[in-house]
Amino acid sequence: MILSWARSVHGAPSFACIYRTSKPLRARSKLRSYGGDENWESLEGVHLGGPPGAGSQILKMSNKRSNSFRQAILQGNRRLCSKALLEEKGLNFSQRLIRHVAYETLPREIDRKWYYDSYTCCPPPWFMITVTLLEVAFFLYNGVSLDQFVLQVTHPQYLKNSLVYHPQLRAQAWRYLTYIFMHAGIEHLGLNVVLQLLVGVPLEMVHGATRIGLVYVAGVVAGSLAVSVADMTAPVVGSSGGVYALVSAHLANIVMNWSGMKCQFKLLRMAVALICMSMEFGRAVWLRFHPSAYPPCPHPSFVAHLGGVAVGITLGVVVLRNYEQRLQDQSLWWIFVAMYTIFVLFAVLWNIFAYTLLDLKLPPPP
Repeated sequence: MILSWARSVHGAPSFACIYRTSKPLRARSKLRSYGGDENWESLEGVHLGGPPGAGSQILKMSNKRSNSFRQAILQGNRRLCSKALLEEKGLNFSQRLIRHVAYETLPREIDRKWYYDSYTCCPPPWFMITVTLLEVAFFLYNGVSLDQFVLQVTHPQYLKNSLVYHPQLRAQAWRYLTYIFMHAGIEHLGLNVVLQLLVGVPLEMVHGATRIGLVYVAGVVAGSLAVSVADMTAPVVGSSGGVYALVSAHLANIVMNWSGMKCQFKLLRMAVALICMSMEFGRAVWLRFHPSAYPPCPHPSFVAHLGGVAVGITLGVVVLRNYEQRLQDQSLWWIFVAMYTIFVLFAVLWNIFAYTLLDLKLPPPP
């Protein structure tokens, strides 16, 4: 049996004991006061109040409920308001912002309430902000150096940068990651920055820098490796692999939890997001087949976008669907991790042997 002390709504101390029981549930309305719309039939025992047998109440809790619910129970009798979080009045700006983020990213009311009560902005969403600032800084530096900001990629000296992934320099492993700091032009950078800030920052506020950073970096690496396998003669630039991983995971999570997601105008906003992503992808395809400014090397590939989407709808969805739950306890997580690992190993072996076996003629290094 676990005993936990917590502060109640009125400030008085209260206790919560959790233990297993096989007795039927007789106080479902008590659990419903915490919000949520789960299946209340197959549950574990939760004892609130005093010791068992002393007029206390026996509640039941499911093994399938989220850890955030278990943590809420462990906080004692502190009741989360039965009305929806959106109905609460008198909130200041920061509280309204946190509530907005909760409704943008979480499909269940119990998780939204827990996030709203527990979020402290410590640490802040530093990962996405840092990556975005670095991308902008590198772009400005290159723009000044090349004296070109629109379609920088068409400048003859563009590929000489040591951050760009180039097929002739694929043995330099850092290029599979550092290419995100190089963008084709201000139009390419602009959309990526907007999506990173509008989607990535709220997701990081909810799920943390570790999980969102993992999805982002996995999308970036998958993007460059996908290019090295499917578009072997082309270089890669831009952070679209990581951005598309986050946005695809977020959109897939909304679709899979459509009834639970309470964000406003979600259908319209999904349509706008898909249109923006399609326009960016179309720009990348057009640029790839546009006459190159540095023949025989073509312009950067668009395949990195597809690699990011693949990561988003697999690893990303598992991360976003398991708010405050241990990923290592999810079987789908290990399935997708295994798939990603196999792909990475295959791509590495491909880069080592396939170029020689296929006798592929690569463009000269910049």
